[in-house]
Amino acid sequence: MGDRTSANSNPSISASPSPLPLQIDTLIKRFGQVVAVDGVSLELRSGECLGLLGPNGAGKSTLIRTIVGRVIPDSGRVTVFGAAADSPAARATLGWVPQDLALYPRLTAKENLRAFGRYYGMTGKKLDEAVAWCLDWAALQDRAGELTRNLSGGMKRRLNMAAGLIHQPRLVLMDEPTVGVDPQSRNRIFEMIEALRTRGMTIVYTTHYMEEAERLCDRIAIVDHGHIIALDTKEALIHNSFASRTQVIARLDGPAGKVSAWVAQRGGRLVDATAEFTIERPTEIAGLLEGAAAAGLELVDLSLRRPNLESVFLHLTGRELRD
Repeated sequence: MGDRTSANSNPSISASPSPLPLQIDTLIKRFGQVVAVDGVSLELRSGECLGLLGPNGAGKSTLIRTIVGRVIPDSGRVTVFGAAADSPAARATLGWVPQDLALYPRLTAKENLRAFGRYYGMTGKKLDEAVAWCLDWAALQDRAGELTRNLSGGMKRRLNMAAGLIHQPRLVLMDEPTVGVDPQSRNRIFEMIEALRTRGMTIVYTTHYMEEAERLCDRIAIVDHGHIIALDTKEALIHNSFASRTQVIARLDGPAGKVSAWVAQRGGRLVDATAEFTIERPTEIAGLLEGAAAAGLELVDLSLRRPNLESVFLHLTGRELRD
């Protein structure tokens, strides 16, 4: 008895760490000559909300559809809690809220949820409890018996989200869930997502709205031309792109070609006919003003602002998020 050692005291047989919710390793997907996803690698932490930001055609939706097993990659590997993305084990722990509504218009809200629950093999009390939770979470209890085709756009969006979560997944992918909804419905969707976060759910969230990523996401991945070109917290992305610099926003009056040439010469950029510069010290503003006057350009308006997430996106991609 004296020589026996407990298993817990032997580091060589200690329990292995739990697999990450999502791991992507050098993923590549081509459609003909177009490379939609080009060597993407990514790890998602438990309980994290990761935002995917990128303009149309950047590769976000292809990446999401690959994770849920709807697109087969040309190379690379995707695992969900250690299981291959297209395996039954991965599908059991994964929820997907697609950009397009995936509902039965001639069924009621409650019947839709029951139908999606049965697709996941849910029956009896477990299904009843899941439907009740989803209706409460989506604030649709009083519309449970309403035909889905008669619901407002915002209600359909919330029901669409609930249908993707009926099986209580541990990881959920949301592909632009607020598209086409009014501000009040968007705020309700934000509250729904924040409620999921308090439950410890891990989320991947794609959006065209910078303020959504800033409000909801722990880390943000900027996707462009099939690559993740930056991945970090909002604060770190801003610091890495601009350090302690300040942005100068100026509207100048003069011939468009002349304004464009002068802004480029001074190292700035034109965004919607507004010139943007970054400066290290406030004293640099005087040089900009003098240079504009010397070039025969009239200053119409001038303001200063600290760089934000939209500034980072423009800096890294050279275009607006909604381009």
